[in-house]
Amino acid sequence: MRGGTARSEWGETSEALFLTSGYAYDSAGEAAARFTGEQTGMTYSRLQNPTVEMLEHRIALLEGAEAARTMASGMAAMTAALLCQLSAGDHIVAARTMFGSCRWLTDSLLPRFGVSVTIVDGSDTAAWAEAVKPSTKVFFFETPANPTLEIVDLAAVCAIAKAHGIVTVADNAFATAALQRPMDFGADVVAYSATKLMDGQGRVLAGAVCGTESFVNETLLPFVRNTGPTLSPFNAWVVLKGLETLDLRARRQCENALAVARFLETRVPRILYPGLASHPQHALAMAQMSAGGTIMSFFVADRPQAHALLDALELIDISNNIGDSRSLMTHPSSTTHSGLTAEVRESMGITEGMLRLNVGLEDPADLIEDLDRALSAAGL
Repeated sequence: MRGGTARSEWGETSEALFLTSGYAYDSAGEAAARFTGEQTGMTYSRLQNPTVEMLEHRIALLEGAEAARTMASGMAAMTAALLCQLSAGDHIVAARTMFGSCRWLTDSLLPRFGVSVTIVDGSDTAAWAEAVKPSTKVFFFETPANPTLEIVDLAAVCAIAKAHGIVTVADNAFATAALQRPMDFGADVVAYSATKLMDGQGRVLAGAVCGTESFVNETLLPFVRNTGPTLSPFNAWVVLKGLETLDLRARRQCENALAVARFLETRVPRILYPGLASHPQHALAMAQMSAGGTIMSFFVADRPQAHALLDALELIDISNNIGDSRSLMTHPSSTTHSGLTAEVRESMGITEGMLRLNVGLEDPADLIEDLDRALSAAGL
């Protein structure tokens, strides 16, 4: 609620919004000293901004990290977290199931720059160890994964990485620090789409990367300084406001999600939700997370039936966003993961009949009524 707050001379209680690209100096010598690092202070909003810095301090405190840097979007954060520490000839191991754009990074972008990638089943701990090479620099994964809700054993996989001097980069966007703190289990770097639960109301794009002070300031910052994936002060201010209610929203949405998941378990052929005992990794998820999360996936027969269900919804919106305070549903195969080949989607467990549901803050009884009606309309 208060971590990182820096008040101006006016003594405002709500964080101030500093809409400025540059800063003035009292003398040429002061400007030179700031650029050499001999004097602390702002130089340019691509590097520092008071509003942005408040958000960075607060995210670091939430995560239990020494430092954090924010960025313009979640994908800017994922890209920076990887590229800042990789060079041609390096190798990374990545979990097979992740957001479609993250798979584009591993499958298309990194190989173009001479970084080799091995894709493994993220839930198979032995597979991580078997994939290690002398050139392996990074383990990269999401947990829970998008959209299969696959769980990576954080403690086990991070221990393997540490034994080989490998940096673990964990995407924690599905849970946030309100539900799970990967660094408590040994993760080195935690990356976020703050667009999701941190903002939580579908207003702005934002990303964040958390780590040690040495990683953030010596490895990540040079990349960010010179490539410019900068978060705007306005977006930072909006996410700061979102963080004030993050814990309240996340926990209520988890309660709602569990109620909805229990209903769907009786109505659909298959559902994946970490909070249900039927999830194949339920015990591991509950050992790492304080609740089952706000997101689930379930399966119907095929794409026509999935689209028919979506079209029959009246309360839940058709949208590809997650973490929102409003309930949203999407068909991953034709939206978030449509850029992947059918073969890759199949290997990830994304079928034509899969639907992903983000449960919001509405009355769960209303959500269940809407889903029941839509399922019936789609022939279920």
